[in-house]
Amino acid sequence: MNIFVAKLSASTTSEDLQTLFSRFGEVISSKVIMDKTTGFSKRYGFVEMKNDDEAREAIKELNETDFGNSVIVVKESLPKEEYDQNRKPFKKRNP
Repeated sequence: MNIFVAKLSASTTSEDLQTLFSRFGEVISSKVIMDKTTGFSKRYGFVEMKNDDEAREAIKELNETDFGNSVIVVKESLPKEEYDQNRKPFKKRNP
C-alpha cells in the first residue's frame, strides 16, 4: 500500500520516514519529495509498505501526531488515475 505523508518538518529525510514506518511493518520504499529548483524539501512524501493491514495500522497510529516538531498528516495515497478523476478543474476568473 502506498501512503501519503504531509506537513513534514523541512529537515525530515527519506530515511527518517523509513525508520518511523518500519515500527509497523516492512517498508518497501520511502521518499521525501524535493523541489528541483531549490533542492529544499516540499515537506511531503510517500511510503510504500508491503502489508496493507500494517499500512492501515501505521496510518491510524501516525496521522495527526508530532514527528520532527511538526504535526504530520498520514493517509492512503490514491493511484494517479484515481487522483486525477477526483481533482477539481481549475477555473480561471474573468477580470
